[in-house]
Amino acid sequence: MALLPLLSVAGDITGSALPMAVVDDQRYNRAIHIMVMLLIGFGFLMVFVRKYGRSALTATFMLVSTSLPLYLLINRINPGHGTDEIDRLIYAEFCAASLLITAGAVLGRLKMQQYILLGLLFVPFYMFNEWMVLQGGLGLIPSGAVADTGGSIVIHAFGAIFGLGVALTMTTKQDFEKTIESDSTSDRYSMLGSMALWIFWPSFCAALVPPDKMPHTVVNVILALCASTLTTYLTSVSIRKRISIADIANAALAGGVAIGSTCDSASHTMAVVIGMMAGGLSTIGFSIIQAKQQRFMKIIDTCGVTNLHGLPGLMGGLAAMPVVRGLHMENQLMGILITIVVAFLTGLVSGKILPFLGRKVESYEDVDEFVDAEN
Repeated sequence: MALLPLLSVAGDITGSALPMAVVDDQRYNRAIHIMVMLLIGFGFLMVFVRKYGRSALTATFMLVSTSLPLYLLINRINPGHGTDEIDRLIYAEFCAASLLITAGAVLGRLKMQQYILLGLLFVPFYMFNEWMVLQGGLGLIPSGAVADTGGSIVIHAFGAIFGLGVALTMTTKQDFEKTIESDSTSDRYSMLGSMALWIFWPSFCAALVPPDKMPHTVVNVILALCASTLTTYLTSVSIRKRISIADIANAALAGGVAIGSTCDSASHTMAVVIGMMAGGLSTIGFSIIQAKQQRFMKIIDTCGVTNLHGLPGLMGGLAAMPVVRGLHMENQLMGILITIVVAFLTGLVSGKILPFLGRKVESYEDVDEFVDAEN
């Protein structure tokens, strides 16, 4: 309790080493919270595929271990986020989160070395879009003119749309003929991952906000998550007549995705509204839109990243226009448009490269790559 007065003034007393040390410590803690989200949250969320749990967790390790150092290396060559090392680590973690979203779209259809190659391809493309949208690259948007504090657009929507581009190439006729199986055990582990993400999501959105805005941001994210969770339950039961654990594990998180763009500026009431809209939209996506999307695009979105990250991410970016004061609508729309185009085109290019490493023999199964894996 003795630290509370220091935390409340840390953003104002810049000349004091102790308060700034406290701020640095808080940012470090949030960076570690995000690491929990990446490895435990995303990792276990993706083990719902019954025979692919070992691969899902191992792929998560490989993707994070590939993307973090690559992002930091490129950022060191071409600094875009200052010189603070914890800040750069957090930006790298944001990139890793977006990469894991992409991987969810093609989960079960890549060999392990292809996940690593996917990471190597993804990071430069992600950083290119980040540079254009957030830092004024190519002069299409003024630097800092897009509201996206928690990454609804450049993290969530980009990762989902990039994943769809990859899936267009990495979905075969045989994949359509194979059932993606889950059972009560794999569903429970998936819920564990979802709950870990839910718990640490406020740290994700508040990771880089000024200390004076952190409390408001944290409460907004929690309110949005609560609203999306309750709305997910109500919408899921209304459509399916029973509870779908897949809806609860996924769509409940949509409030965290959608509030990202406005997490530090929305009122608490607006945070609840955004969370409710995101939860309803995501649940409708999983229960109705996904099957139609699969037939129309001739792809399989294994984890439904379109519904959890794509649609709520775009909705969150659009929600910023009436919520954030002084925001120019044309800049926000341009940021969203650039993200959609860059993500899809670069995802498509990446999907054309990945098959050079071959095709996975048994989709959605560990058996062809792991020792002692069950058939």
